[in-house]
Amino acid sequence: MKHLEEKTLSTKQIFKGRFLRVEQDQVQAPDGRTYTREYILHPGAAMMIPLLPNGNVVMIHQYRHAVKQVFLEFPAGKRDPNEETLLTAQRELLEETGYQAKDWKFLTTIHPVIGYSNEHIDLYLARELNFAQQKLDHGEFIEVVEVKPEDLMRLVQEGKVSDVKTQIGAFWLDKILRGEWN
Repeated sequence: MKHLEEKTLSTKQIFKGRFLRVEQDQVQAPDGRTYTREYILHPGAAMMIPLLPNGNVVMIHQYRHAVKQVFLEFPAGKRDPNEETLLTAQRELLEETGYQAKDWKFLTTIHPVIGYSNEHIDLYLARELNFAQQKLDHGEFIEVVEVKPEDLMRLVQEGKVSDVKTQIGAFWLDKILRGEWN
């Protein structure tokens, strides 16, 4: 697939925030022409599917300012510098929900917005949960809820869960619970 790749000629940083950067590249495309590409650099993240012993999942309601809406989501969070994503997952599960898990299984890596960001999210199944205490970050406001997997799938089907990482997690959960994927 090398014949589809672009060659970066120059890179310019447009914006640097606390954890996001915006860059603009001049690239040479396979047709030999020069084009401008703008994209967001993201440190990466982890998302957890916390499965309770009763078969339900732990989820959160959280306001997302960029779209001015409260979403039903699986807990997730961005990686700290040089942090392994399993440690991110463990830290974020405790911070956002108050739960800890004894059993962790890596499921997959997703790239949710490949058209304009290098963001990647590692998905984990978290089992053998026990409740400790929620440790929200300053400025974080989250409501923890328990959801039946069949209710989650219905909400996805009805368009009431539009967060892509949560939709993908719901489909993974459904396949795992059906015994189709392990």
